[in-house]
Amino acid sequence: MEKVFDTYSAYYDLIYKDKNYEREADYVIDLIRKYKPQAKELIEFGSGTGKHAKIFNSKGYFVKGVEPSESMLQIAQQQQKEGLKFEKASIESFSDDSEYDVALSLFHVISYINDNKALLNAFKNINKHLKNDGLFIFDVWYTPAVLSQVPENRVKTVENDLISVTRKATPVIHWNENVIDVVYDVEIQSKVDEQISRLNETHHMRHFGFPEIELLGLKEGFKILKAEEFQSGNIPGPDTWGVCFIMQKITADAENG
Repeated sequence: MEKVFDTYSAYYDLIYKDKNYEREADYVIDLIRKYKPQAKELIEFGSGTGKHAKIFNSKGYFVKGVEPSESMLQIAQQQQKEGLKFEKASIESFSDDSEYDVALSLFHVISYINDNKALLNAFKNINKHLKNDGLFIFDVWYTPAVLSQVPENRVKTVENDLISVTRKATPVIHWNENVIDVVYDVEIQSKVDEQISRLNETHHMRHFGFPEIELLGLKEGFKILKAEEFQSGNIPGPDTWGVCFIMQKITADAENG
């Protein structure tokens, strides 16, 4: 995932300029206030260029952003200040001596982890860095929607004063692996000298069903508090592409009880 986003970061914020980070952050904050109102310290895995983290910090939370892409991290670190820090690491490799109230992994970051062993290691490491009864909030591609809607070719064009970017997305479906390879062909044209550059990259996206997430949680010390459509809060179904899971760390006492 790191190499993909080192290339991607050059136009990432432009591609997603219409993404409403403020509304998404408010949705997540509402979940935190509902399920752990006393929370003060957040850790965000796959924090990208830091847009969500910056908003969480502005709402009064201490935020540690963890991002494996060096180029994305450099953009995020320009915003560092008291209570807002960023560090280079993957979900599996991150380590510090702190425990956090809430762990976040937004914009389908968990769907980029295709390997079962890596998934287990990610959940284990997140559990390790949470306080007792801490929350793990994340969203993934949802299997019922992927299978009922089936990904199709898409084209997106965006621009600013300096460049125009056209991105063509072609899906390659691996039915028996619950993985969709999204092949991006990107053309970037300069408005200054009209030069054109091209790049190609593939995002390997895993989709998940409810029982699969529940089993991951049970194996690594989490229980599901709620699963709902990201932002709307609706019950997930065959038209729900993105599902948000709110999980809670299971303490040793709770397990024994």
